[in-house]
Amino acid sequence: MKKAKIAVFVSGGGTNLQALIDAQGNVIQSGEIAVVISSKPGVFALERAAKADIPTVVVERKACKTQDEFEQGIIAVLDQYDIDFIVLAGFMSILSENFTKKYPNRIINVHPALIPSFCGKGFYGLRVHEAALEYGVKVTGATVHFVNEIPDGGKIILQRAVEIKDGDTPEVLQKRVMEEAEWKLLPKAAEIVASEIMKGK
Repeated sequence: MKKAKIAVFVSGGGTNLQALIDAQGNVIQSGEIAVVISSKPGVFALERAAKADIPTVVVERKACKTQDEFEQGIIAVLDQYDIDFIVLAGFMSILSENFTKKYPNRIINVHPALIPSFCGKGFYGLRVHEAALEYGVKVTGATVHFVNEIPDGGKIILQRAVEIKDGDTPEVLQKRVMEEAEWKLLPKAAEIVASEIMKGK
């Protein structure tokens, strides 16, 4: 069976990448990870990909003089691997409107809150969980959404709520949101998008 070819973009440890790798062949049946692209060299996500025999490419943001040079480098890799869609998994570089317009409804991202809460520019990593705790909400969660030119502004694909418990620290909450929501939602959303793409082929 032909499968949609997925590129996963990473910048760090790659825990969401690992969730996708582990889901291949069970949750994710209509797609397969064809390449992992990192914006930084030497990150653990690259080791995770190598262990799973997935090709990796580093397009280093810092080595590129401009955003356009960085994105052209990425596009060249996507073309080389004939990629159908992109999953952002802890990718710490904002993509320009030029880039996102080139791949409409073909880029998905997981955000560690229930959009529209605690999202947009500046809300990533622990900052999201700090904000949820500061605000005193009783429920947080994760959202997988399509990526457009507005940070966290694309159409929502899936959401899952996670309870906030007394005494939670941002670190404890981050771990619970990953385990109970992010790692479950991202593979499911990847399968939804992959199966839609394959239906259209």
